[in-house]
Amino acid sequence: MAGLMAPLERNNGWSLAERAGEVHPIGVQRLLGDADWDADGVRDDVRDFIVESIGDKDAVLIGDDTGI
Repeated sequence: MAGLMAPLERNNGWSLAERAGEVHPIGVQRLLGDADWDADGVRDDVRDFIVESIGDKDAVLIGDDTGI
């Protein structure tokens, strides 16, 4: 999660592995490509992280994939 939210130019296997201190991306690539993900669990973890980090009882979060 921290790697995906880090101010990296690109969030890919290499950059995430480097951010984590790894010398090769194979572990990150295996995690992202082969792991059995619990989508609901990941969603709940992301929601909890956002609430703890920037949450406000009156806040509204808007997802905008346009890049603007």
